[in-house]
Amino acid sequence: MTSTLAARTASLAPNVRGALWMLASALAFTAMTTLVKFLGNDYPPSLQTFYRQLAGFAVLAPVILRHRGAAFATTRPGILLFRSAAGTVGMILSFYAFQKMPLADANALSFTRTLWLVPLAAFVVREHVGPLRIGAALVGFAGVLIMIRPGAGGHFEVGVPALAMLGSSFLFALTITGMKVMTRDHSPMVLLVWSATLGLVLALPGAFLAWRWPAPMDLVLLCLMGVMGTITQACYIQGMAIGDAGAMAPIDYVRLVFTTLAGFLLFHELPGPATLIGAGIVVASTLFITWREQQQAKAAALAAD
Repeated sequence: MTSTLAARTASLAPNVRGALWMLASALAFTAMTTLVKFLGNDYPPSLQTFYRQLAGFAVLAPVILRHRGAAFATTRPGILLFRSAAGTVGMILSFYAFQKMPLADANALSFTRTLWLVPLAAFVVREHVGPLRIGAALVGFAGVLIMIRPGAGGHFEVGVPALAMLGSSFLFALTITGMKVMTRDHSPMVLLVWSATLGLVLALPGAFLAWRWPAPMDLVLLCLMGVMGTITQACYIQGMAIGDAGAMAPIDYVRLVFTTLAGFLLFHELPGPATLIGAGIVVASTLFITWREQQQAKAAALAAD
C-alpha cells in the first residue's frame, strides 16, 4: 500500500507534489504554534525554544552519526554560527508573540520576513533591487501598520508582542539571506545539521535561566511541539525544492487560514477587520515580490542561453 501511494505521488506533476509538501508544512506549523500557545502559561519562550531545538537535533542525530564529518563539512563556520544565533533569538521572539497574541495576528506579522528580504538583498547580497520591489515592500509595511494600529480606544499602540514578531521576522530574514549565500557550496542537509546542533547549544543558557521540570504529559507535548517544528522546516524545504518557487509561495499563506481556524476553535480568537485588511495587503505585496523575482530569474536564464 505504501509503495502504491508513493508511485502515485511520484507520477504527479512537480508543482502538485510541491504543493502537497507545502500543505503538510502548513499543517505542522499550525500544530506547533497551537502547542506553543497552549503551553505558554507554564513554559516561557526560551524553554520552549530549547525543546524545539532538542527535538530537531534528535531527528537529525541518525544522519549526524551516519555521516559524521561530512554532515559538518564547511568552509564558513562563522556564517553558520551567525545564522544559528539569529535563528535561535528569532525563535524565542516568535514563540513569545504566539503566546501573547492571537494566532492569526502573530502569524500575519510573521509573513513580513519576505518584506525584510528586499533591503537585505540590496545591502547584504548586493542584489539589484528595482523600484517595483521597493514599492511593494513599502506597501507591505503599510499593511503592517494597519494591523498593529488598533489599540485601546483606537489610538496608535504598538505592543511588545507585535514588536517581538517583527523582530523575529527580521532575524529569520537574515537566516534566509545567509542560506541563499551558503547553498552555493553547501548542501541543505549540512545547513540543517549545523542549524540543529548550534541551535541546541545556543538555546541552553536561556533554558537554564527559566528551567522547570515538566510534568510527564507536558514533556510529551513539548517534544511533540519540537518535532512539529522540525517537520515544518523539512516539508517547506522539500516543497520549495520540488516545485516552482513562484507557485509554492502562495500555498505557504494557507498557514494564515489554518492558524485562524485553530485560534477560533481552540482559543476562541477571531481576527478583527484591521488584521484581515493588513494581512491581505502584506500577502499581496509579498506575492508580488515573489512573482517579480521569478520573472527576473527567468529573464536572466533566457539571457544566459
